Amino acid sequence: MQNDLMKKTTVLCSLFVAAAMGIMLYYCANKIAIVADLAQDEVVQAAENRPNHTEMEDEDENRIAIDRDSGKTNYFCVPVPPDVRVEEVTIENHYMDRELWVSIEPEKMSGQESFYESNGVYGSCEAVVDGHFEVEKKRICLRFQLTDVFEYRSIFEDNTLYIEFVPPKEVYDKIIVIDPAYGKEDTGVVTDNIAAKDITLNIAKALKAKLDETDIKVYYTRMDDSNPEAEYRVRLAEATKADMLIRIEVGSDKSSKKYGTETVYNSQFFIPGFGSVELADLLEREVVTAISGKAAGLLEAGEADTVISEATVPAAAVKVGYLTNGQEAILLQREDYVQRIAEGIYQAVLKAYAE
Repeated sequence: MQNDLMKKTTVLCSLFVAAAMGIMLYYCANKIAIVADLAQDEVVQAAENRPNHTEMEDEDENRIAIDRDSGKTNYFCVPVPPDVRVEEVTIENHYMDRELWVSIEPEKMSGQESFYESNGVYGSCEAVVDGHFEVEKKRICLRFQLTDVFEYRSIFEDNTLYIEFVPPKEVYDKIIVIDPAYGKEDTGVVTDNIAAKDITLNIAKALKAKLDETDIKVYYTRMDDSNPEAEYRVRLAEATKADMLIRIEVGSDKSSKKYGTETVYNSQFFIPGFGSVELADLLEREVVTAISGKAAGLLEAGEADTVISEATVPAAAVKVGYLTNGQEAILLQREDYVQRIAEGIYQAVLKAYAE
């Protein structure tokens, strides 16, 4: 009996190894490989170096030819210069800008600079509005403006990158949008050279480290000093069909005595079960618990709360403290306090999905 079991186990293992080797040999023989991809929050750049939403439309130089009548295929096809290896190609999903970047860093750049002057893209181009290329010292960057926010499936075969555009909800079951308020010239309240925009960004980065360890897909409206307009922040949640939008803000008041954590919710958007008010209540309770602070209460969104009031998904803004309060201003600069705030938001997200 035991010998029969061992024989069966040996046969199954042999079949598995043979199948695995067959797959590996197939991919090697056909030169097919998966291309590395990065989300925008993983390729953060200085805001002044990033193109804005209209810049690409105004550029005539270095435009990539797009053949929209090249036959039916599910893939957007991008030819790659000769001798470029798959590990030298990276897809960058600049979702906040609704752009796809293809970054090519060949070992030998010489002779590759003019490749896209005579080679265009083709295939399934419905999602592509326009495209341009830039040649830097060590890389070629292709930038494609898209109609919407997408995720990507891709393969690399015979010096061609094949990209399939996929709606986020077809890839991820759980999606949220985190919106660190302010940015760039809009610093938010400033006290003693402490800018609210920096505090909200620090919290978002601490929160990202925690959420990266979960099965929740998170889109961030900013992870640098950029300042997307309110409509773009709202649109990101709509385009990704996010389950919720969480905005991180800092409070201010004429009175330096006011302090605590409060949340703002969209009273006009209601869904049964778990909506904006439930999200706001959960955020307040969890953040207050994490920092051992004071709950300042829930507020309905006003005219100034554009992102929250215009969102069409459960949305709430958590004001993590008052910079106009001396004690909270000091706390909001401390790394351990930032981590505790992030932990509170993190626990609220987990409990929201549990509920």
